[in-house]
Amino acid sequence: MARTAKRPAKRHALSTRLWHWINALSLIILFMSGLNISNGHRRLYWGEWGFAPEQAWLEVPRFPGWATIPDYYSLSAARDWHVLFALVFGFSLLAFMIAALINRHMQRDIFASAREWKPSNVWRDIREHLKFNFHHGEGKYNILQKIAYSAVILILLPLMIFTGIVMSPGGEAALPFLTDVFGGRQSARSLHFIAAWGLFAFFVLHIALVLVSGPMRQLRDMITGGKLDGDDHAAS
Repeated sequence: MARTAKRPAKRHALSTRLWHWINALSLIILFMSGLNISNGHRRLYWGEWGFAPEQAWLEVPRFPGWATIPDYYSLSAARDWHVLFALVFGFSLLAFMIAALINRHMQRDIFASAREWKPSNVWRDIREHLKFNFHHGEGKYNILQKIAYSAVILILLPLMIFTGIVMSPGGEAALPFLTDVFGGRQSARSLHFIAAWGLFAFFVLHIALVLVSGPMRQLRDMITGGKLDGDDHAAS
């Protein structure tokens, strides 16, 4: 009986690819509708309450229409967009994390081993990145990628969800203890704003690294799954 040839492993599982594109669309819409909401009150505070200018720790600029959803100021319309895609974002993240634990993508590719955390290894990765060399080390991702992905998936994205719940009157009523966890509703709003811009910074860096490491291949692999080679690395 003829033996069936083993199919090459995919660089990206179907669950990862689906989440990648759903998450990208959700975050873009959430960010742009969030800028529209921010235009409604541009001062940020710490604690339970705040309104006066002297109580604010930051006053953000007014964002232009081309950067917001909708492209004109409408607090009600922006909130509708924001709530709808917050649900898409939250449930897709939950589905991805469950799938990533089941197929061991999280344990195998995202979590760094103790050996990878050695200062010498981290410094070597920094030097190689500065040389635009992303094909170094063992495994699918190097330590800098694992740090970035872990920070986004395990810290920034959950922080966006939980602070968003505190900012929602219905969410705060359902889970009132979260308000205390974040030190007040205004503190949650400030942390939500900081996390949003942290994700924006990651998005810009992510796109830049894709562009310098072979954008067509990266885009193709995130659509089709690609093929995982022995020394292959994703630079995104």
